[in-house]
Amino acid sequence: MWMYGPKERIRIPQGEVISRKWKERCARIDPSFQIQHSLPNITPFIITPKPMPDIDLRPSRDLHAETLTINMGPQHPSTHGVLRVVLELDGETVVRCQPHVGYLHTGIEKELEYKTYQQGMVLTDRMDYTAANSSNLAYALSIERLLGIEIPPRGQMIRVIMAEISRLTGHMIWVGSHAMDIGAMTVFLYSMQDREHLLDLIEMCAGHRLTPTYIRVGGLSDDIPSDWMEKAREVVAQLPGMIDQYEDLLTENPIWISRTQGVGVITRQQALDLCLTGPCLRGSGVAYDVRKALPYCGYEHFDFKVPIGETGDVYDRYLVRIAEMRQSASILKQALDNLPDGPFNCQDPKFIRPSKTETMLKMEQLIHHFLLVSEGFKAPRGEVYVATEGAKGELGFYIVGDGSNKPYRAHLRSPSFVNLQSLATMCEGRLLADVVACIGSLDIVLGEVDR
Repeated sequence: MWMYGPKERIRIPQGEVISRKWKERCARIDPSFQIQHSLPNITPFIITPKPMPDIDLRPSRDLHAETLTINMGPQHPSTHGVLRVVLELDGETVVRCQPHVGYLHTGIEKELEYKTYQQGMVLTDRMDYTAANSSNLAYALSIERLLGIEIPPRGQMIRVIMAEISRLTGHMIWVGSHAMDIGAMTVFLYSMQDREHLLDLIEMCAGHRLTPTYIRVGGLSDDIPSDWMEKAREVVAQLPGMIDQYEDLLTENPIWISRTQGVGVITRQQALDLCLTGPCLRGSGVAYDVRKALPYCGYEHFDFKVPIGETGDVYDRYLVRIAEMRQSASILKQALDNLPDGPFNCQDPKFIRPSKTETMLKMEQLIHHFLLVSEGFKAPRGEVYVATEGAKGELGFYIVGDGSNKPYRAHLRSPSFVNLQSLATMCEGRLLADVVACIGSLDIVLGEVDR
């Protein structure tokens, strides 16, 4: 911008405001000063506003409600096994539930095919480590049926005792951890303390607590100690009081009832269609127990009942397991009262190692011992499937023999893996908090799922 007067030419940068001081100075120079603005020649652009559209602010029925997909888990990261559940949520309602496994995959089935029959026994401990004797028993029975050998009555009765002790330890760790998942802390302290007494009994026989490998092909690793019976009777006598404590804390607890009743319902037909077994099946009202349907180890001589539920919800599965614990206590008492004398292993030296004394004194027994340790025994050609009632359901092994000292094919019918497929049926349509209760009611072990 330029300001002109007759005696002085004053330049003011474009865009600056002319202050009063400048005006007074120009007036002193010449009252008749002029101001000219040098602005660029710009063609104006007039914006014509568009008319506002006619918008209906009422809610439309065509609005699309989006869902949220989240990962629940993985549970137990970087340890023995993990479970990741992919949940599609509408608010807090589960629209879709999909369990993902495969993070562990120990390859136990394939490893069984690369080890001798007796060496594979230690692998079965690692599947369901909460009730390892149950897995040992199922594997041993399948190999013995392939070999065509029979276990003496004393050995069979001790196997029943160990299987029922493992069932109790599995249910005790389940009721404690399941209650803690939902929010009840005290039950866990009671159940884990009581479980220690049963693990002491296993340790007295096998020398190990969690992975005992006490049951072997052909019988047992050793007979029970001389002072074991007295300790076992003492623990078995305390079992009903232990179970009463769990019920006092949970069965009529209003918070426990509100979190479990009507949650994760599996109808009778759904349970059959999903091939559920164990407490998950019996909780839906199906009275199927392998110990009754296909007796083994002399279970047909025991007096026990098969408890079932009515609704098939989380609460019914809890009641069934509590009742099963009482039945296991009854079976243990009967077995201890009727434990026969005699040998506990089969008497065929081709499958059982001779005693240390015989090995040191007799050449023939030394040869048998050397062959069993270095090569193992050979099984005939054929295929067998033996099912047992594990702590979590029907536990069975399918073994194919080719005449060598190793299985040609080994496959496990894992109850945890089969029961896990019912998770979507239980959770869809329920709230997010109910998923925790549903997973706990299945009582799965990931070592058995992704084996």
